[in-house]
Amino acid sequence: MSLIGVGLLGGSLGLALKQRGLARQVVGYVRRESAIAECLQAGAVDEATLDLGRAVSGADLVILCTPLGQMAALARGMAGALKPGTVVTDVGSVKAGVVRVLEPVIGRAGGHFVGSHPMAGNERTGVGAAHAGLFEGAVSVVTPTERTSARALRQVLRLWRSLGCRVLELSPEEHDRLVSRSSHLPHVAAAALATLVLAPGGSPYQRTLCATGFRDTTRVASGSPEMWRDIALANRRHLGRALGELVRELEEVRGWLAEGNGEALLRFFQTAKERRDAWCAGNASPSSE
Repeated sequence: MSLIGVGLLGGSLGLALKQRGLARQVVGYVRRESAIAECLQAGAVDEATLDLGRAVSGADLVILCTPLGQMAALARGMAGALKPGTVVTDVGSVKAGVVRVLEPVIGRAGGHFVGSHPMAGNERTGVGAAHAGLFEGAVSVVTPTERTSARALRQVLRLWRSLGCRVLELSPEEHDRLVSRSSHLPHVAAAALATLVLAPGGSPYQRTLCATGFRDTTRVASGSPEMWRDIALANRRHLGRALGELVRELEEVRGWLAEGNGEALLRFFQTAKERRDAWCAGNASPSSE
């Protein structure tokens, strides 16, 4: 099995695969010489290499664990080294564009691409943050198309279930529409809050007064800027619509404040509490992403 990229997600996959005995050998592709020793020291892979072809040669399953913006070039770069029938999947947070580009590239190489998105992760990066239990209890979305091989789909579904995930099948487009609201929108909101409230030049007491609520609300803003740039651009159509809905919601709240409308504000906060409490009750172990 090959992992293309061995950071938080790739490293956690390697650790989980090895811990559960799901792969005879795990090979990792990395971009830096120093990363080879880091991956081996963490125990995330059996072998790490800077050679993309070597990383995938002979693999039955290849998992792309890089930022979205790198996946197309990597898929083209490794296509010639794939053995016939190799199944390729990914961990990207946006699916429609990835599937549209990678499915034919891998198909022409004699392999099969099936899109995946494990809804797991945190604001930390790098293989040093990886841990084998990252996917336990998380939702993993698999996004087959009309062209998807039934055998390849079964293999990818089996992978995520074997890692302890709750698996959901959606079309790439439906996946992107839903995560634009539940995952991508919260990240943009957290980044906007951190940028606004922690801007330099304000009161010297502002940072002191940012307590637990601010920390919890903005936690994901500490995630990889490169990764989230790629996600925002790849899902810009759905994310733009979600942002418009949020802006309208905030404008309504601003109107109630201007009017001094306490009843409307109370309903607003009550509705939010009820909906979140109900969600938490039905999701005992919500994903971190």
